[in-house]
Amino acid sequence: MPQLNKGGKFVFGKSLVREDLSLCLPPQAVEEYDICSEGRVYLFTGAKATGGFCVTRRGILLPSKLSHILSDMPELLDYTAPEGDFVKYKGRGYCWTEVSPEGWLRFTVSMLDMLKIRPGDELMCIRSSDIAFTLGHHGPLFERAGNYQGKVDVY
Repeated sequence: MPQLNKGGKFVFGKSLVREDLSLCLPPQAVEEYDICSEGRVYLFTGAKATGGFCVTRRGILLPSKLSHILSDMPELLDYTAPEGDFVKYKGRGYCWTEVSPEGWLRFTVSMLDMLKIRPGDELMCIRSSDIAFTLGHHGPLFERAGNYQGKVDVY
């Protein structure tokens, strides 16, 4: 799916939080970020305006300008923090979790509570940067998507 408006963010599609607490990442985002290549991803809480969460992996985060996140939290770097347990750092929550080779994430109830999302929620998958993509829960982009004349794929 292209940009919703000229100069706006690129949207990969929407991902549905299923009743079994799973979510399928849009294939284009999976491919662009090579997100399944390590079998694990980092999730971190999204901006207040968008909600939801951001997704990245160690191979992208470690050489980036945000590498201090991992150097300051070695329990995330080496995956010794319990899977899905969010660690607070500079106003955001960070955790790691497994991702299937097909791009599926599984959540726990406590993860969903931390992210303020529920089964049945549709999250808009947005290209945020070259470091992470966002699965946003609300905000202006959702309003624009409601007026978008094209098709928004749901995964």
